[in-house]
Amino acid sequence: MSTSLAMPRYGRRWISADGALKVAARCWFGVLVIGEIIFGGSTMLFYGMTALRGDLHAWSKHLSHGFIVGDGVGNAVLVGHIAAAVLVTLSGAAQFVPAIRRRAPRLHRWNGRVFIVTAFGLSLAGLYLLFVRGTPQNLVQEFGTVLLGVLVMVCAVMAWRMALKRDFVSHRRWALRLFLLVSSAIFIRASISLVSLVLAGAGAFDPTVIQGPVQTVVVYGQYCVPLAVLELYFWSQTRGGPATRYSMAAGLVVLTLVMVAGIGVASATIFLPNIRAAVDKRPSIAVALAETIKSGGVEAAVRQYHALRAVRPVTMNFDEDELNALGYDLLRAKQTASAERIFQLNTEAYPASGNTWDSLGEAYMDDGDKPDAIANYRKSLAINPANRNAVVMLGRLGAK
Repeated sequence: MSTSLAMPRYGRRWISADGALKVAARCWFGVLVIGEIIFGGSTMLFYGMTALRGDLHAWSKHLSHGFIVGDGVGNAVLVGHIAAAVLVTLSGAAQFVPAIRRRAPRLHRWNGRVFIVTAFGLSLAGLYLLFVRGTPQNLVQEFGTVLLGVLVMVCAVMAWRMALKRDFVSHRRWALRLFLLVSSAIFIRASISLVSLVLAGAGAFDPTVIQGPVQTVVVYGQYCVPLAVLELYFWSQTRGGPATRYSMAAGLVVLTLVMVAGIGVASATIFLPNIRAAVDKRPSIAVALAETIKSGGVEAAVRQYHALRAVRPVTMNFDEDELNALGYDLLRAKQTASAERIFQLNTEAYPASGNTWDSLGEAYMDDGDKPDAIANYRKSLAINPANRNAVVMLGRLGAK
């Protein structure tokens, strides 16, 4: 069989193996860049706008350890980490645009320096927050997160070294590895969103739970899979024959379609809600209650909640996650009794939510109240049988 017969058609001409691979790689990378821009933009809007409104309690909706009153160093590192995440996302996307590299080489070089340094700082800040503030992940997941941070720093150093040596082929490869590693934020959100869409309906997966076998696989897969794909791409470029390159191109097309689906679901369930929350001008009930707790105690805050909900049900934000975020802020501040009362209030307002009962169970568990912790975790599990966290916590509490 001649080589030409093995070539797929592209328009009216046969496309070569190199051409097919190049087109597929550009499509995959283009979808990733679009996802990064959506993620970076929604992140910047959410954290920036909530900070401007003084609604720092909202950060606890997405961070296991958000803004903590009194922790000046930790809060500064957290703000730096968020800012670095946005900057590295946008600068990384711009760094690999061929037109910028060709037409503005000076901008490309300076943007590359910003990208590498920011990625290194992002990793350091993330490791600080993990070791100092802690994480709800299990030990295996924490190791995966630490490994990601170390790999980011290694790739940043190697990309910088290769640039200094003017070995631009190696520099580009290390920079691409670095970009995929820092893009793990979009990979994990797309993966969790897609898995949730497929499995949650069958009651086999709860995306709100951190621990679990699926979540552990995703923690490692968010960077191991993209790195493996990149290394296969490099290998097929330099050592693979036409059949290998066509196969690699076909694989990239499949991965691109999966990414389109994952980013689409993540946009609908995470990024767009974040944007809506960023532009939501309704004052948060959590902010009002937090001030009342400081001045008059938690029972005064409960009375205020009922009074405001009766007269301002539309003009204030009474969403479930508002009280949940406030409860966790109080829990982290060691105000356990107040946290329990706020979580109780949330279960009264949203009794059909398994998450409200799970949060109350966690507060009782932290307080050493084993019977109430077990009762609330069981209640959460009855509402949401896919709540893996409740299963794990009941196991730790010795409950069957």
